[in-house]
Amino acid sequence: MTEDTNGINAAPGDIVITRLIDAPAELVFAAWTNVSHLQKWFAPEGCSIKFMHADIREGGTFHSCVTVPGYGDCWCLGEYLEIVPDKKIVYTMINADQHGNKVADAGKDSEWPLETTVTILIKPFNGKTKLILHQNAPEAVAKRTGAYPSWLQMLDNLEKSLSQDSI
Repeated sequence: MTEDTNGINAAPGDIVITRLIDAPAELVFAAWTNVSHLQKWFAPEGCSIKFMHADIREGGTFHSCVTVPGYGDCWCLGEYLEIVPDKKIVYTMINADQHGNKVADAGKDSEWPLETTVTILIKPFNGKTKLILHQNAPEAVAKRTGAYPSWLQMLDNLEKSLSQDSI
């Protein structure tokens, strides 16, 4: 692992996305930790997400499904490893089925890891918020499979929802 200047331990080639968001850090953090708000933005364009359960606290877990028109359902499990209010969220993502069982082959690219860890850093920056997303998955594979553009679309959705709603 290497340490980049933003405080993320990222291996070369991992997914790292930085976004400047025109909202206070507290609001950005709330958007990531409030299930009803996550349901508004935490899916790529044209898709929807539902949570079978979500216990957003350190040690809490979630089971979610992103429905992709023309493809089907993408189920996921995860555990929240670290939550620092208004600063940091770390959670795992594991391919699953609708019953909450881990699935080794969920129709994904064979190079996509079964389990990844996502780290979200939230930092006040000149009256806005600098959001840094790190996922320990190969960026090249993420671009090939659509995972990378999905993150970009979800962050676009996050920004739109923050400009339209209060949490």
